[in-house]
Amino acid sequence: MPSRQLRRPAAAILAGLTALVCQAGTPAASAERAAKAAKPAASGHRLDQSGRRQVGKASFYARRFAGRKMADGTVMDPRDDNAASKTLPLGTKARVTNLETGRSAIVTIQDRGPYVDGRIVDLSPATAERIGLTPDKGIATVEVAPIAVPLPDGSVKPGSGAPDGFAVNDR
Repeated sequence: MPSRQLRRPAAAILAGLTALVCQAGTPAASAERAAKAAKPAASGHRLDQSGRRQVGKASFYARRFAGRKMADGTVMDPRDDNAASKTLPLGTKARVTNLETGRSAIVTIQDRGPYVDGRIVDLSPATAERIGLTPDKGIATVEVAPIAVPLPDGSVKPGSGAPDGFAVNDR
């Protein structure tokens, strides 16, 4: 039987998670997420809410960006499936496929960038490795197929990468 000392932290963690889940569904939280999703890049690029596929070059975050805040306010974790795009709304879920290896991963757009001409997405180091983008090569040609694109009104639009029968409430 667990001791009281072990049960108290578990109860505190459970209470904290419950509060986060409850807060995430509030109108204020939904409005905040929608405002961040609609926020254009500082570079002045227009947001692409069409949900269409894009093909271009991908690179990956340098390890020095680990722990820094991203555009959506979260901290960059190199082990997460996060990515940066100049044109996709923050919060977009997308499948990124390395056209050279055929390997793909699903990412969430949480940051702005890359700011190098010809590149359409920056991937976390873990995601880059998963699709076969290695540090010695540095870049790869990829297809970015949005699955779910958040819109300014708080709704979500299925993108070209969404599976058949995908509904907004599947997210």
